Amino acid sequence: MSDRDVSRVLADAVIEAVLDTPGVAFLRPGLADLLRTSALLRRGLPSTPAGSAGVQVRRPNDTQGWSVEVFVVLHRGRRALDVTREVRAATAKAFERVTGEQTAPGIAVTVTGLV
Repeated sequence: MSDRDVSRVLADAVIEAVLDTPGVAFLRPGLADLLRTSALLRRGLPSTPAGSAGVQVRRPNDTQGWSVEVFVVLHRGRRALDVTREVRAATAKAFERVTGEQTAPGIAVTVTGLV
């Protein structure tokens, strides 16, 4: 499997793991996700969950290993620090499950809002 294929599979696994984390409302949608959802709603078609912009996976280069950035919107009433720690742990587990590597990638979790 190429690095690009691993990136896609890893991003999908991270999205699933993050959305299953208590306190996470949703991943930050990107402009393309918002436009696609808007067009689908106008046509009366079911929308797909927007999440591609909420998780960014970068392949390793010669000097650095994998890096994962997660952008989430949280539910009010939970401490953001606790939820981001859980998101980070879920991301590391998803990485290990997909790649089989014990070493977790560089993981950055950014809270972009509260609902």
